[in-house]
Amino acid sequence: MSDAPVTAVKKTLQHLGERIRSRRTVNLFLQQPVSRQLILDAIEVARWAPNHHLTEPWHFYLLGDEAIQQSIELTRIVVTERKGEKFGDFKAKEAAARPGWLVVTCKSSSDARLEREDYASVCCAIQNLNLYISEAGLASKWATGPITRDSRFYDLLKIDSDKEFIVALIWYGYPKITPTQQRKAVSEIVTETD
Repeated sequence: MSDAPVTAVKKTLQHLGERIRSRRTVNLFLQQPVSRQLILDAIEVARWAPNHHLTEPWHFYLLGDEAIQQSIELTRIVVTERKGEKFGDFKAKEAAARPGWLVVTCKSSSDARLEREDYASVCCAIQNLNLYISEAGLASKWATGPITRDSRFYDLLKIDSDKEFIVALIWYGYPKITPTQQRKAVSEIVTETD
């Protein structure tokens, strides 16, 4: 019997492990267009996340040029209100350097347990999306800053805050710089029981 299938599986697992370990939050992007179809393909994969009771609680808002420009200006306003004009201008300039914008929401529920399960599913979907675009050579930053909680951002994107809430603003594009990171040893985070 050949070891070829076992070797192929090991190579696939090594590649998957490397992709997961190498995915990073990136702050600096090249000003290079990203295929809209690539992002739609990533969303298609994202929706296969684990999902208790198949509620499919996620919704994806893929921002176009006008919505991005309005979001950059809203960033300036929100940050200026909180931290002053200088910091507002800085944050707007930083936001303008991010080529792709995607907002991911979760359905709201009066059932706290269901909403918690749905939130976890949306987070898994976001990770699926981030891994998919990472494999395509893109990078991303999952943001949860003040703009994601501001009612004006909900209004801009026509999100009904009574029915859904923003889990992530994902900036994406081709990375200019990809940072390195380390994690604790597995032995520090695992407790084996009998």
